[in-house]
Amino acid sequence: MAAAPIASSSASTAVGDGKNHTVPLVALTTLFFMWGFLTCLNDIIIPHFKAVFDLGYARAMLVQMAFFTAYFVMSLPSGWLVNRFGYKRGIVTGLLVAALGCALFYPAASLRSYNMFLGALFILASGITLLQVAANPYVAVLGSPATASSRLTMTQAFNSLATTLAPIFGAKYILSHAAKSADEIKALSAEAAEAYRLAEAQAVQYPYLGLAAALIVLAIAMALFRLPILAETAPPAAGADRNDSAWRHRHLVLGAVGIFAYVGGEVAVGSFLVNYLAEPSVAGLGEAQAANYVSYYWGGAMVGRFIGTITLRKWNPAKVLAWHGLAVVGLIVLTMSSTGTVAMGSVLLIGLFNSVMFPTIFTLALSRLGSLTGQGSGILCMAIVGGAIVPLIQGFVADAIGVQKSFFVAGLCYVYVVWYGWRGHRPRTA
Repeated sequence: MAAAPIASSSASTAVGDGKNHTVPLVALTTLFFMWGFLTCLNDIIIPHFKAVFDLGYARAMLVQMAFFTAYFVMSLPSGWLVNRFGYKRGIVTGLLVAALGCALFYPAASLRSYNMFLGALFILASGITLLQVAANPYVAVLGSPATASSRLTMTQAFNSLATTLAPIFGAKYILSHAAKSADEIKALSAEAAEAYRLAEAQAVQYPYLGLAAALIVLAIAMALFRLPILAETAPPAAGADRNDSAWRHRHLVLGAVGIFAYVGGEVAVGSFLVNYLAEPSVAGLGEAQAANYVSYYWGGAMVGRFIGTITLRKWNPAKVLAWHGLAVVGLIVLTMSSTGTVAMGSVLLIGLFNSVMFPTIFTLALSRLGSLTGQGSGILCMAIVGGAIVPLIQGFVADAIGVQKSFFVAGLCYVYVVWYGWRGHRPRTA
């Protein structure tokens, strides 16, 4: 089954028609902000759950596994839903599903059930998947094709603003109390240990209830807002193969691998930041302090994306992608081989060079697909499952050889991104 093109038989507004699309872009940017905020909070709840449920690194990474598996499972059904019921209804539905996922944190905390938390994260991510399947290609085609990478990078910059603020929010409302170590918990009586774990689990209840309320308000606002209808990006060319499929386009398939690798690498680095910065040889920070530094990682991505809106217009986006990938590979080598301030600075700088990767890979992979753009978008969003698999692999490696050395897993992902920017992006039908 493939995601159908996001289209309407009676498009009221053509894309790339020279009209001013500022207002719909602003409305869509609020969505990018919201799902960035929710996604980045995973980096905060991972160390929190690790302490509360006494987990190893691999089991703690099930948070990302549950969240990003939703992209793989729900991307193609989301494409069908948007095509069947319309773009705006798809957005509203996605927001309400995400709100339900946030609300389920309340009973999960009351029952102190890690499995229920994972289920709530899957539902939350399913709603976000529906938003992403529609919003990314919509922004990409809402204007001139020549500036698609720059335009998507601009909206992604506001996504990064959210990921910069989320760790600060999480540090204040979730990690505000220093977690006890496993040895300290063992020293407590059975009753006191259970009460402590329940209180720590409940620290996520009200923050996520507040987020659920914000999502519902945003859903109501989007339901009342008038958006241009997204038509197919191009009709089939005369004599074109009507049985053509996005899967036959090599640069799209390789781009899906690129999205898998990039998201996997980015999420793996973010997921381990708090624990990495807590290492005595790096910074020896407490969880709440380390969570504040996570903002620098995502803040770098925000700054880089605003810069990228200019650089991607001036230089070849594929070459920009390759050079950014090389910079990250170098920084990961430093992260693994250094200590103290150098180790801390190198890992945080990765965010700056991550900045343009997702939107650039996304638009390079969708180039020249025409009416297959919707199907291609569904395939690319499925590949976001890299955020589930790569951190889990790095978690097993971290349990075996330590957090610092485990970063080579993320490094291999960025090596592929370099290759895609250098050669793999070139369109060619398989």
